[in-house]
Amino acid sequence: MSTVPEKIDVLWFLPTHGDSRYLGTSIGGRNVDLNYLKQVAQAADTLGYFGVLIPTGRSCEDSWIVASALAPLTEKLRYLVAVRPGLLSPTLAARMTATLDRISNGRLLINVVTGGDPIENKGDGIHYSHEERYEVTEEFINIYKAVLRGEDVTTKTKHFDIEDAKLLFNPVQEPHPPLYFGGSSGVGQQVAARTIDKYLSWGEPPEDVAKKVAEVRALAEAEGREVTFGIRLHVIVRETARQAWTAADELIKYVDDDTIAAAQKVFERMDSVGQSRMSKLHGGRKDKLEISPNLLAGVGLVRGGAGTALVGDPDQVKARIDEYRQIGIDTFIFSGYPHLEEAYRFGELVLPNLPLNHPVKTHRASANTGPFGETIAGDHRPPLKVSQS
Repeated sequence: MSTVPEKIDVLWFLPTHGDSRYLGTSIGGRNVDLNYLKQVAQAADTLGYFGVLIPTGRSCEDSWIVASALAPLTEKLRYLVAVRPGLLSPTLAARMTATLDRISNGRLLINVVTGGDPIENKGDGIHYSHEERYEVTEEFINIYKAVLRGEDVTTKTKHFDIEDAKLLFNPVQEPHPPLYFGGSSGVGQQVAARTIDKYLSWGEPPEDVAKKVAEVRALAEAEGREVTFGIRLHVIVRETARQAWTAADELIKYVDDDTIAAAQKVFERMDSVGQSRMSKLHGGRKDKLEISPNLLAGVGLVRGGAGTALVGDPDQVKARIDEYRQIGIDTFIFSGYPHLEEAYRFGELVLPNLPLNHPVKTHRASANTGPFGETIAGDHRPPLKVSQS
């Protein structure tokens, strides 16, 4: 079987922790409520994105409640929602999963999040070490998957004691919704190889992502399993490269040294290998942020988690996406600022020209129908021209 996927899935992002035109400042901040999230989700649904990622953590609205609120308001859009081993039991998580998969008619995807911030973990009553968290994660996933498969589960592990667990209402997707997972440490990669369906990486340069893909693929093959691969990136796309890089400069124009230092201090307390790798890409400096062609590390100066963005015109962004596809990436999870507008920019300039598993509906332009300004002199439509990039 070829390791280069012919087709890809592209997801967008729901900014449940807030949205803005600029990073590192309240200037340009946008109130994120249900109405705004509905706009972003419905735009993603209409534009043809495969799904949306909903983040998790104390800085965000709860992903399960948000997905439950938005699923009935969309038609095809899938929701990538987090389960948190250690925060709830695997059997309760299985019931929640089955229910949301059923009420969304099979549009649920699961993101298994171990958590890499010791301070936040303690606030949730979790006092495990890094290694112990991954022990809990693997035990959790094994029980969770078995219950979702319809098995009666009785098991006693180091961290769980389960007696006669069962599921009365099965999920729509068999044997269960797909499991996504990101973990850059050695133990994280081993858990991924043994348990999950899709391994996620944050947006590192292609050569670094290729190394991770090869490592996880080899670990999975040693377990007699196959794992597919996804990547999490921001995107800044405009009709010309100059416009894109101007927008990238605008995004971080209020980010000063003090703001960077404060953010990096928070990131340093984390024991997440992935976060450490993100921080090393920029080193806390604004002078060398293009770390690979069209790959900007500036978002990570102040934002935790995914900290890189693809920047360029539609052809450049498409070319970079194809580089990652050649590595073996078949799933791309994008975001951009503000998320509503950038969903449209990427959805109109790039998405229809990608080799998608989920075809995007294309229509001849019908917006120029007047009577005031959309048509020329109120009499005829302008000719359709291909935009120059």
